[in-house]
Amino acid sequence: MTWNTGARKDEWYRLVLLLFGTLKKLFVMNRKKFLQKVAIGTGGIIVAPYFISAQNKTPKGDPLPADKVKEFVGAGHNNLARVKELLAELPTLLYSTWDWGGGDFETALEGAGHVGNKEIANHLIGLGARTNLFVLTMLGKTTIVKSYLEAFPEYLKARGPHGFTFLHHAQRGGEEAKELLEYFESKGLKETKSTL
Repeated sequence: MTWNTGARKDEWYRLVLLLFGTLKKLFVMNRKKFLQKVAIGTGGIIVAPYFISAQNKTPKGDPLPADKVKEFVGAGHNNLARVKELLAELPTLLYSTWDWGGGDFETALEGAGHVGNKEIANHLIGLGARTNLFVLTMLGKTTIVKSYLEAFPEYLKARGPHGFTFLHHAQRGGEEAKELLEYFESKGLKETKSTL
């Protein structure tokens, strides 16, 4: 078990000391009462960490405004200045996803990925945006992409936003993704887009 704060650890130590004090008193009881008390005490030890952690949860707040999410994802394709402005206003937009309909989800980073905008992609990754193999393909991260696909070859059939394939992303990556483009072609990929 890991401890996030010293206060939680102190609460746990107090609980353990209380239990041992109770056990010491129980040894002078008869066997039946002792077993009943131990069973009840053990249940408390098992359940106590859940109650402690539940007390420390903070509310998440309201969802991000849909219009801002849509604008941010759209700006991720080609407008670094607007991406920066929106992140200054709402930093958690970095993790937001927009559904264009029919389950076609996209992040600002994925938008930059499928249009080949390395400047925006690198900026968002530098801030901690959640990346994926499609974006890494566009950026020419050959070792990472090939290692993953060698471990999970069925993932070659995966589709990114709007149905764009790995082949599409490698084409958008230009010279940096040339080795991956050849790799995907050697694996028999021919289509750059398909339906989701």
